[in-house]
Amino acid sequence: DLAAGEQLLKVLQPFIYRRYLDYGTFDSLREMKALIAQQHQRSGNKDNIKVGAGGIREIEFIAQAFQLIRGGHDHALQQRSLMPVLEVLERDGLLPEYAVTGLRESYIFLRRAENRLQAWRDQQTHELPHDDERQLALALAMGFTTWGEFCQALKSHRTRVQQQFEQVFAAPQTEGSDEAQTERIGAIWEETVSDADALALLKAQGLPEVGNATEFLRQLRSSAVYRGLAQQGRRRFGQLLPLLFGAARNCDEPEMALIRVLNVLEAIAGRTTYLALLVESPMALSQLVALCSASPWITHQISRHPILLDELLDPRVLYRLMPRTELEQELAEAAQSLALDDLEAQMDLLRHLKQTWVLRVAAADVNGSMRLMVVSDHLTDIAEILVQHAIKIAWQQMLERHGHPMRADGEEAGFAVIAYGKLGGIELGYGSDLDLVFVHDGNEVDMTDGSKPIDHGSFFTRLGQKIIHILTAQMASGVAYEVDMRLRPSGNSGLLVTSLDGYRRYQQEQAWTWEHQALVRARYICGSAQVGEGFTRLRQEILCQPRDAEKLRGDIKDMRQKMFANLGDHAPGRFDLKYARGGITDIEFLVQYLVLRHASSFPAVVRYSDNIRQLDALALAGAMPQADVKLLADAYRAYRKRLHALTLQEVSGVVSDEEFGDYRAAVSRLWQDLIEQPSRD
Repeated sequence: DLAAGEQLLKVLQPFIYRRYLDYGTFDSLREMKALIAQQHQRSGNKDNIKVGAGGIREIEFIAQAFQLIRGGHDHALQQRSLMPVLEVLERDGLLPEYAVTGLRESYIFLRRAENRLQAWRDQQTHELPHDDERQLALALAMGFTTWGEFCQALKSHRTRVQQQFEQVFAAPQTEGSDEAQTERIGAIWEETVSDADALALLKAQGLPEVGNATEFLRQLRSSAVYRGLAQQGRRRFGQLLPLLFGAARNCDEPEMALIRVLNVLEAIAGRTTYLALLVESPMALSQLVALCSASPWITHQISRHPILLDELLDPRVLYRLMPRTELEQELAEAAQSLALDDLEAQMDLLRHLKQTWVLRVAAADVNGSMRLMVVSDHLTDIAEILVQHAIKIAWQQMLERHGHPMRADGEEAGFAVIAYGKLGGIELGYGSDLDLVFVHDGNEVDMTDGSKPIDHGSFFTRLGQKIIHILTAQMASGVAYEVDMRLRPSGNSGLLVTSLDGYRRYQQEQAWTWEHQALVRARYICGSAQVGEGFTRLRQEILCQPRDAEKLRGDIKDMRQKMFANLGDHAPGRFDLKYARGGITDIEFLVQYLVLRHASSFPAVVRYSDNIRQLDALALAGAMPQADVKLLADAYRAYRKRLHALTLQEVSGVVSDEEFGDYRAAVSRLWQDLIEQPSRD
């Protein structure tokens, strides 16, 4: 029953190609190959071209190892034929081109030899012949004139295969390892030496002052997590610890690095495949130690999402920031294998890509290879790409259920996402929420054209709810983003999705000054380009309307005072980078005041939504002296850079009030000149 057989194989597929990387496959295949070798050694059959050293089976094991480890993610590896699998390994850079070329040539040679062997009297054999007649027959059949020439070629192929097999399946924990150090770390782990002796042993290995780390080891060994591990998990822990101590020895602060990585190991210990990955890949372990040493934020990201360990295997990928077009292509290729209506799989993909891409940004960031503005640009691109894909998923689901939201003029109504706050200002940081507003150009009374028609208002409201669910729902892989919708018209009491006409009426008739301040940093990011263009025109119209300078100044001053009274750390001797006087908020309010004050005369100041380019535009318009613009821009960058670094260290954005004293005084002076003393305006 071929149909039933195919159905059975489909059911088994998730168990063959695991969703998560399983580097324990290497260990299992290594053990299996050793058993085969032992069996043939006992039988005395060393000339088996299939299961002997450098034979057909070793080529198959190489391909199958990568299939079992990565096939759950890369569906191109889910096939039975070996040659196409080798092509995928070469294409994806999992094996170098020369290695794949060699394996391909050797496989063809060995399979031809196998066919010629079995052509002799239809024998099912893989053993090389020992009598002269059969040896000569095989050599001639393979295109050689003598048995010696054939054997020389065969040896060359088998040696090449064996070397490649050993490179793929070599046990890193045994290669070049310091047996004495392994024994010392093992003694500390097994608690067979005193604390004093343990510290002395570690100091001798170049690891001084790691008393807290050894105490953490003791706690870890007695923890429920470790005691709950099966024998294999405990064995892998034992293999990993000497490698970890060796890698930490190269860090500036070995103890801190050890404790952070041990925290990661405790979090992932229940999934022993990740322990296997670190044992099997010294490169991944060294990158883990380096990143954890550099940032507790990265440490916690990996602890929460251990699938990110796969990103540590190749530093060329880890530290390379992909341009937006490549990110979009990676998302498209990954989503291609998923049904658009498979909501869970699509949501899981969004979360995995977000975590992966942000980790790459953070890795390059702590490596010192990026400026702050570049970091924010990349984080902003990531958010926009993923929100756009969330719209695509939700839109398709709504169309299938309710049809298209057609207007009376015969055109399909559009939907767009407007970014406010840090996303709108292209200043997104690690862990930032997304401040969003949803708008559409439909008509409340018009209906969709599907089998279950609903009015446009209901259609777009449900669409917005789906998008928020796709981004914020808690899954095993976490959330994609937290979304804040409080900046929409009327805040939490307002409609989730607003028509452009309704948005215009609200901004013209009901919006407070602080809402126009927020609009200064707003911009269209994705969805319908037509709706986006409509919003951009509307934003300019609202921001460029004439304003009473005294009322504007008073409103901004009052709002700033409320924020100062309710937000931030104002303890003596401390400087809250964001909320203190002379800090980030003062600069943002100054820029917003000047934009709203001068936009009616100089519309170019509202072209951009980020503070730095708005400051440049104000200087060009003559609304602010160039020297003051430079001062505010420099201070703003310095504050944000410091705040950004503190975020990666998971430290609050509060520093000593002696830090940035000059910037703080200068910003406060400008605040006094422009806001507190109107006569100087």
